[in-house]
Amino acid sequence: MVTLFPTAKSDPELHPYRPGLVFGFFNALVWQIAIGTPMVLFAEELGATSFQVGLAYSFVFLQTPLLVFSTALLPRFGFKRVALSGWAARSVFLAVPLWLAILAPATAPPWMVNAFIGSVFFFSFFRTIGASAMTPWFYGFLPARMRGRYFGSDQMISGIAGVGTLVACAALFAFLPIYTALLIQYGISAVGSLLSFMALNRLPDIERPAPIRLREVLRATPRHMFKPSPFRHYLWLATWYAVTITSIPPFAAYFLKVDAVMDSGRIMLFEVLRYLGVIAGAWLLRRRIDQTGAKPFFLLSLVLYVAVAVVWLLFLNGLAGHGSVLFALYFTLGLGAVCWNVANLNYLPKVVPAAERALFVSIHGAVTACLGGCAPIIWGLFLRRTNADGTPGIDGTMFQVFFIVLILSVTVLSVLLARLHEDKKTHVDPLIVGNALLRPFRAASYLVNLIDLQGAVRGRDEPSEKPRS
Repeated sequence: MVTLFPTAKSDPELHPYRPGLVFGFFNALVWQIAIGTPMVLFAEELGATSFQVGLAYSFVFLQTPLLVFSTALLPRFGFKRVALSGWAARSVFLAVPLWLAILAPATAPPWMVNAFIGSVFFFSFFRTIGASAMTPWFYGFLPARMRGRYFGSDQMISGIAGVGTLVACAALFAFLPIYTALLIQYGISAVGSLLSFMALNRLPDIERPAPIRLREVLRATPRHMFKPSPFRHYLWLATWYAVTITSIPPFAAYFLKVDAVMDSGRIMLFEVLRYLGVIAGAWLLRRRIDQTGAKPFFLLSLVLYVAVAVVWLLFLNGLAGHGSVLFALYFTLGLGAVCWNVANLNYLPKVVPAAERALFVSIHGAVTACLGGCAPIIWGLFLRRTNADGTPGIDGTMFQVFFIVLILSVTVLSVLLARLHEDKKTHVDPLIVGNALLRPFRAASYLVNLIDLQGAVRGRDEPSEKPRS
């Protein structure tokens, strides 16, 4: 732990902001379990249908518009208070899965899965409120010259914590009974939530922003969404992408558990490979995007998703060997996700007006995440099946249709993206949103904030000037 975080000797400039990095480390323990694959496996163990799994996985996306409205709390309560309140309230709902794991029912009654899904909803709800303050708050107290080094360290530390959590979950599933493993995992999540809250509480607050006129935002949003412009063109292509790919992780894990009858520990190892794909892709590609532009990365991402879908179809028909091929599939899935995410963070600033950057970025994040989150719910209705013994499962034929639709959708999208105009001569600073590169399936939700980040930085360097809204 000492070598992970800056000390007064190793990095005296970054050391005062060490609590933020500690927060990122322990927070990774929380979200990897509470809204990741362990959550999907817990829901399946309680007898959740594919629709219920899709619903639970979508909460973090569907509640993205709440970020916009939560931003209105910041002028009244301040950044630190809103963030701490959200993070404290979400921790309360980790008690529900802990309680259900202690009960360890051999056959869970319906109210248990409903209680579990309800806890995921409220966990995501209060997490969303807290997240509305995070990005502008961190930008506000970090000196501009240190942002890159801080967020780079945050990505590394969160990545280590994330991979460590996934490996630990895999080992627990492999060596312990399912409910004992889940009890320990959610215990880790609860401890991580407490420690991340304590670290967050040590960070300095900043001046509150000016009041935000949400009425004007609501009036302007439809105009920016539908008025012909480069932003509108890219917004709906990005939404198309989100709707197409968001459903892959939850239903892949659900299928492997209920139909392929794979061990939960092995499924978690697949998740480790997906995460390593994200880390490897971020390391390899981030430095090259300035020379090549964003469009090649968009197209590379789509090619990788087509490859994933084709191999999944072969696997479902017994033509791609045994389950070992899934290790390569999950690694490729991570590569595809981070390729798009790197490109998005660099391309989006090129198609938004500099004077209204915060609003346009908020619209992009809300639309792509919210509509993308609808896809798992809808697919869950088509994929659900009741087995002969009354247990829920996935319709194998419809699961193949799912990947065929994905291939067709991505193919058409790639043709449209190939025609996307990109100005590579004019330099625009890319968006930097914490460790969003390491959380590609939720990164869009962190793009939603109406506080001008550049104004927040100026507010930190020039105390006499208030952050703009």
